[in-house]
Amino acid sequence: MIAEIMILDVLRAAGLMLGLGGLFAVVLLVASIKLKVETDPKIDQVYAVLPKIDCGTCGYAGCAAYAQAVIEDPALIGRCSPGGPTVSGKIAAVLNLQISEGGAPRRPVVHCHAHKKDKTYYALYDGIFDCTSANAQPNVQACAFGCLGYGDCVRRCRFDALHIIDGLSVVDYDKCTGCGACAAGCPRNLIEMVPFTQDPILVVACSNKENGKTARSQCQVGCIGCGLCKKQSDLFSITDNLARMDYAKYEPSQATETARQKCPTQVIVFRGKNAPAQTTEPLQSAAASS
Repeated sequence: MIAEIMILDVLRAAGLMLGLGGLFAVVLLVASIKLKVETDPKIDQVYAVLPKIDCGTCGYAGCAAYAQAVIEDPALIGRCSPGGPTVSGKIAAVLNLQISEGGAPRRPVVHCHAHKKDKTYYALYDGIFDCTSANAQPNVQACAFGCLGYGDCVRRCRFDALHIIDGLSVVDYDKCTGCGACAAGCPRNLIEMVPFTQDPILVVACSNKENGKTARSQCQVGCIGCGLCKKQSDLFSITDNLARMDYAKYEPSQATETARQKCPTQVIVFRGKNAPAQTTEPLQSAAASS
């Protein structure tokens, strides 16, 4: 008799639990339907055309966040540097918008042209193997505006698009996506993201703001601010003893070619996928040596 009562109690408890479970399931189902947040299907469509490398150059945490943001504000179209105009056009198509043509992709240029043999060193640096640490030390090398060559930019790049070659950071434009991580990682701000209106593009590969005599004593291939380039083409200007160029307006011409040829230190150079090779094989990478 007692055993039968116990069995009935167990069955009642099991039935109660089953009933409550069913009730909770129904409540959750109704709640999920009532409280469901509708997601715009265009977010997935935009995400599908993005490169999905989550580089952050658009200003958002990743491609998914950018996809949602650009749906909410179409003015953000064009912020995907790795995708360039092609991806911008695809996003515009998803949103049924027309965008103006143009918007050259931005790629990094290193405003330094000096390999080890070209630099004057005051002391041998034997500290932590990175540019940020070396830059904090006085008189590591004579030029305070030149590439330190310890590879902070190399370690920042997720695409193996930079290498230290004989003391100089060199961009592999075949691998570069234009994410801008290298520019953000250079403690001397030598890497600039410029619009590649042409490939190759001419670049003033120097950042030295010292007067010509001082610059010449510090580096064999630095800009001396002589102004010969400016006399040949109005794309060039001289500011703080340094030649600068309006990259957004660059187009190959006889004037720019003459400016390149007349530069006494040959600091006006070509950069890009189709540029002449800077040198041969990269040295041991900074990352491997650290």
